[in-house]
Amino acid sequence: MKLCFLVEENYRHDGMPVEVIRRLHSWGHQVDVLRPGGSLHRMTEVVSAGSHDAWVLKTVSGGPGLTLLEAAAAAGMTTVNDARAIRGVRDKALAAAIGRSRGLPMPTTYAAAEPELLADIPESEYPLVVKPAHGSSGRAVHLLAAPDRLPALVPVLRGEGLLIAQPYVPNAGVDIKVYCVGDDFYATERRSPLHPDRPHRELRVPLSREVAALAAQVGAVYGLDLYGLDVLLGPDGPVVVDVNDFPSFRQVPDAASRVASAVLALAAGERPTPATAAVTTAPVPVAVGDTL
Repeated sequence: MKLCFLVEENYRHDGMPVEVIRRLHSWGHQVDVLRPGGSLHRMTEVVSAGSHDAWVLKTVSGGPGLTLLEAAAAAGMTTVNDARAIRGVRDKALAAAIGRSRGLPMPTTYAAAEPELLADIPESEYPLVVKPAHGSSGRAVHLLAAPDRLPALVPVLRGEGLLIAQPYVPNAGVDIKVYCVGDDFYATERRSPLHPDRPHRELRVPLSREVAALAAQVGAVYGLDLYGLDVLLGPDGPVVVDVNDFPSFRQVPDAASRVASAVLALAAGERPTPATAAVTTAPVPVAVGDTL
């Protein structure tokens, strides 16, 4: 197959997707790499040839790569993930609206174009988690304990663009990160950016039926094939607090081969059935990485 990877400058030397590209090369496939942020592109011709079986996006949120991917999709090419699905999760305000409307357990979400507007959120919603709607990697995530703390945070948040605010979900101080590769799900536990005092090492953890089913539901709701989600185990059950297209897949065993195989399957038009994945991935709690 012939594939085109869109790789932002931030990921030029990152194991994901560099190792995936190497694996595909070793299997005899041709991979062209475009650097959306480091090259001049003639947009009227960049996708005109239509010679790639699929275009794959690994870029930062808000980077120019998504524009190129959407151009490829508009020209009728296969994209990984679906370009519209990526747009739907990279805007966290939009992702929250879509998720809640489709029944996903997600916090109430407020959106504000300017940080001063957060003052209109009722005091009953505090403490609040505030972050940029287009942020990533835990950047500029803040826990706002009470309304009187907002004025000090306003200068810090200014210039971050659209902001979202969500009531804090009480939890043990760790996030459950679920990585989804085709029909397979893997879970890790890592320190929450809101609790820097907790141990920071990311470890694989058992994946329960409930969380596996929720992960499959997330893929179906947003139309994603390669993705990750952050889950908090709150007092009322698991809550989805973030969804990412093409994440790092840290701690996934043999991640490069698994992701490369999934890309080839998607390029060939093969897509997993989320309902089946929810049943076969975790019929009982299992050790992450076990054969399921």
